[in-house]
Amino acid sequence: MDDGFALTAAALGLLAWGLPKAHRRLQLSRAKHRSLAGHARIAKRIAALIPGYAYDEARFFAVDGAPEHVAARRRAGFFRLAVQFAERFPKGIALTAQAREGLSDLQFTGRYRVPFQFSPLVREHLKTSSFVARASGVTLEDVDGNLFHDLTGSYGVNVFGVDFYKACMDEGFAAARALGPILGSYLPCVARNVERLKALSGLDEVSFHMSGTEAVMQAVRLARYHTGRRHLVRFSGAYHGWWEDVQPGPGNPVPPRETYTLKDMDERALAVLRTRRDIACVLVNPLQALHPNASAPGDSSLVDSSRRAGVDRAAYADWLKRLRAVCSERGIVLIFDEIFVGFRLAKGGAQEYFGVQADMVTYGKTLGGGLPVGVVCGRAALMKRFRDERPADICFARGTFNAHPAVMASMSAFLDRLESPEVAALYDGLDERWNARAARFNAALEAAGVPVRVANLSSIWTVLYTEPSRYNWMLQFYLRAHGLALSWVGSGRIVFSLNYTEADLDAVIARFVAAAREMQADGWWWRDAGASNKAIRRSLLKEMLRRRFA
Repeated sequence: MDDGFALTAAALGLLAWGLPKAHRRLQLSRAKHRSLAGHARIAKRIAALIPGYAYDEARFFAVDGAPEHVAARRRAGFFRLAVQFAERFPKGIALTAQAREGLSDLQFTGRYRVPFQFSPLVREHLKTSSFVARASGVTLEDVDGNLFHDLTGSYGVNVFGVDFYKACMDEGFAAARALGPILGSYLPCVARNVERLKALSGLDEVSFHMSGTEAVMQAVRLARYHTGRRHLVRFSGAYHGWWEDVQPGPGNPVPPRETYTLKDMDERALAVLRTRRDIACVLVNPLQALHPNASAPGDSSLVDSSRRAGVDRAAYADWLKRLRAVCSERGIVLIFDEIFVGFRLAKGGAQEYFGVQADMVTYGKTLGGGLPVGVVCGRAALMKRFRDERPADICFARGTFNAHPAVMASMSAFLDRLESPEVAALYDGLDERWNARAARFNAALEAAGVPVRVANLSSIWTVLYTEPSRYNWMLQFYLRAHGLALSWVGSGRIVFSLNYTEADLDAVIARFVAAAREMQADGWWWRDAGASNKAIRRSLLKEMLRRRFA
C-alpha cells in the first residue's frame, strides 16, 4: 500500500513537473513559422541533404518542358548576351577572373547569383564584371566605361546619393588629418555626435562600433547582462548580421542554442513572450514589414514565382506596438535593428515611421557618412557595462577602431547635412512619393504585358513575378545589358537613393521595361498551360530525390 502510494505520488510529481514544460514546448513550436525559415534546425538538416548537381546544356534551356523552338530562342538569347557582355565588359571580366582566384567573396557571389543547378553554365558563358571606376548622381561607371543607373544602394548605405557621401568623406578626412590614426582618444566632434544621436533615437546613451553586426552583438550582450537571462527572440526571415546567435539555419556552421525564431505578426509569438522567463531581448528588423516571415529575396533561391512581398504599414505598426507592450510587461529588452533602414524611412528611422520607441536601437551603414560604422543607442540602465555593488562583474566591450577619427568626423558631416533644408525636403512626403513611383512602375510593366511587378517599402523595392517560371533569375542579366546595376542578389532587392528625380525614374522604367520585353521575346517566360508554382516545386523535389538516391 505504502509502496503503491509512493509510486503514484512520484508519477503525479513527474506529471506535474512535465506537463508545464511540455505545454511551453508546444507553445513555442506553434509560435514558429511553418516554413523552413521558422525551423532553423530542420532547415539546416534539409540543406545538408540537398545534392549538388548541374543541368547540361540541353536541360538548361528546357527544364520546364519547353518545346524545341522555345528552347532554341532561349539558347540564342543566352549566347547573344554572353557575346554582348564579352564585348562590353572585357577589362571588368578579366579583373573579376583574376581577383576571384584569391578572393573568396567573389567565389561565393559568382556561384550564388542563380539557382545552383544553372550556375555552372552561367559562370562559364555569361561572365560579368564586379569592378567599377566612378560614381556620380544616380549612376555608376564601370572599368570599361559603361554607364549604369545604380539600383544597388550600396547595400543600404547610399540613402541620399553618392555625391552626398563624397562630401561627408572629404570633410571627415580633412577634419581628422591632423590627428591621423590616433585611437582611444576622441575628436571634439564625438561629443556632439553623441548628443545628436541621443536626440534622434530618443534614448539616453550611445556606444560606437566597427560594423552593424558588431553593434547588434553588443546590444544583445548588454540585454543578457542586465536581465540575467540567456535567450533572444528573432523573427522568421529577419537578418541581423552573420554571427551565430542571430543567423540560424543554412549559412551558420554552429546552430545557435539560445535563440528562439518565432513567427512575425502572430499572437502566438506574443504568448511565448508572456509566459517564458528566459528571454532577455527581442530583435526586430523593420525591413521585415516588406516581407514578413520571409528571408531576404535573393535570386539564388528564385526557383519559381512564389516570391511575395507587400507592406501594410498600419498593421505592422500595430504589431510593433503590441510587441512593445508585452516586452514592457515582461521586462524583455526590445531592440530595433535599424542597420539597413535607419534614416531611410524617416529622419527618426523606423521608430518614427512606425510610432514605437525601442529600449535599444542599432544603426550602421549610412550613419558613417560613407565609412564603416556600427552604433548602439539605449536606455542608460541597459548601456552600463559594470555594477557598482559588484566591481568585478563587468560586461566588457571594446574595439581598436571604435570611434575612429575619420569615421567620427564623417559621421559629424552626415549629421550636419541631416539637419539641412535640402534633406528635410527629401523627407517631406517621402512615403507618398515612393509609393506613387512604385505604382507608376507597375503601370508601365502592366502596359508592356510582362509578368513582372514591384513591391516597396518606401525606396526599398523587390521584384515579383506573376506567372510560374523556372527562369525568372535571368532578368538580372537583361537588366545589366540595359544599363541597370543590381547588387549580386539580383532582382530581390532594389534600393534607390533618395536623390532620384522623376526624370531619373523615367529612365529606369524605360530600361527595365525594355529588358523585360527582350527577355519575354527570348522565350524565358514561356509556360505550359497547366504550370503552377506548386507543380514546379513538386517537380524540383522529385528531381533532387532522384539525384540524392541515384
